[in-house]
Amino acid sequence: MPDPDRHDATRLCFVCLGNICRSPLAEGIFIHLATQRGVIDRFRIDSCGTGDWHIGERPDPRALAVATKNGVELPSRGRQIDASLDSSHDLLLAMDRSNRDNIIRAGVPEDRIRMMLSFHPDLADDAEVPDPYFGGDEGFDDVFEMLTRACEGLLTHYGD
Repeated sequence: MPDPDRHDATRLCFVCLGNICRSPLAEGIFIHLATQRGVIDRFRIDSCGTGDWHIGERPDPRALAVATKNGVELPSRGRQIDASLDSSHDLLLAMDRSNRDNIIRAGVPEDRIRMMLSFHPDLADDAEVPDPYFGGDEGFDDVFEMLTRACEGLLTHYGD
């Protein structure tokens, strides 16, 4: 588990709409991969949503199911973006353009924001992680695979 008190760690925050599907999956996958590679102590990992509908809630049961099926733990509870993210994170990773725009409106400088899939080796920098919330289980499987590839690319970006 990342050390929240380590001040030299790279501080990442994964951001989606409600913080119950995509961003907790990205958070859990990144923690899992960084732990496997022995570099988790180099990071502080977090997630949040741009909306307030699911504050305090555990991730969507389908997100929990796909994570469990793949050996990944989802540690967070839903929370909403706030102004403190400007100074408390080095990089915010938006799941789609709407989330990116909402992060900017929340006051975070654009140079601290990247699209999550910009780290996916096979997709365009502005590609979006589709929201699986209104679909079936297969959408969560697809998003899990997409986020895994992007998290691997993100780890490579930071020198792993």
